[in-house]
Amino acid sequence: MSDNQFVKVFTGMILALAALTVVLIVVANMIGGNVTKLSQAEYEKQVAERVKPVGKLAVAAAMNSLVQPALAAADGKSTYEGSCAACHGMGVAGAPKLGDKAAWKDRIAQGKDTLYKHALEGFQGKKGFMPAKGGNASLADDAVKAAVDYMINQSK
Repeated sequence: MSDNQFVKVFTGMILALAALTVVLIVVANMIGGNVTKLSQAEYEKQVAERVKPVGKLAVAAAMNSLVQPALAAADGKSTYEGSCAACHGMGVAGAPKLGDKAAWKDRIAQGKDTLYKHALEGFQGKKGFMPAKGGNASLADDAVKAAVDYMINQSK
């Protein structure tokens, strides 16, 4: 290929690329020509609207406001079902099952005060162990006592 022929091909390529650039600019103006110019304040407002959080997660506050009043005012049955049934329903770790009169007989004979103490402070016995407040430290003492009373009444 001669130098003249190279210059003609090279010039043709440059002109084709320039023409393509002009065509792309015209098409871009046709497509986006109706875009309105925003002020900086309006632009920032629209960006802030697009990136704002969808919601706010406040689990701890919500849980405390829902759970604490319920636990404080809980009756024995609901406390049993919410915290005690996990062990006393199945006899886990030697826990006497609710309604098992033979398993509860000796325990009931010790008196409510002893049962309250074991339920509130925890207890390690020959047949198993009882964690303090059944492992739920957020329970009010009165709720634990009500649950003990419920289990006693169901197991007499």
